[in-house]
Amino acid sequence: MVIKMTNRSTLTPPILFTYEDYLHFSDEKRYEIINGEVYMVPSPLTYHQKVLALLYMSLWDFVEEHQIGEVLLAPLDVVLSEIDVVQPDIMYISNERRRIITEKNIQGAPDLVIEILSPSTAYKDQTIKTKIYSKYGVKEMWLVDPEKKEIQLLVLNPSLLTPLKTYHVPEILKSPLVTGFTLPLDKIFKS
Repeated sequence: MVIKMTNRSTLTPPILFTYEDYLHFSDEKRYEIINGEVYMVPSPLTYHQKVLALLYMSLWDFVEEHQIGEVLLAPLDVVLSEIDVVQPDIMYISNERRRIITEKNIQGAPDLVIEILSPSTAYKDQTIKTKIYSKYGVKEMWLVDPEKKEIQLLVLNPSLLTPLKTYHVPEILKSPLVTGFTLPLDKIFKS
């Protein structure tokens, strides 16, 4: 369940939360700020984490073997602007853009983001975060649906992430961005 923390009403002007506000949240829960609104991100389910681990290891192994960049996973802040701070499940940053990686967070859009859908986050990931990732120039996005055992691959055309192909078990995903990387879906969606 995503809890949207907002102060918006029809009677008062909106107050936008910033990254500085975010840094002062005192509890250990995960949050994201999108367009100045705060979203609490609930803890993921077990199967979500298994899919996350298998995706991460597959992509990390390839990127490490070919020395083409960095693969990182949540929780890690991606600061797109003062009012847009997200935590994609997995992200890839190419060597050419390594400068956005800081000790504290990621300062800009990763080349590739992977969001694993859950009932509580699916709408936000498929609509709100896709728009935000488009706005800041993420080149490729994967929407991973563990229930349907499918991955929808989106690419930036020219300023909007649009679906290129939806892969199902037993198909093999081919990333246009990470040249040479292939991912057999039956390796990811194990029972």
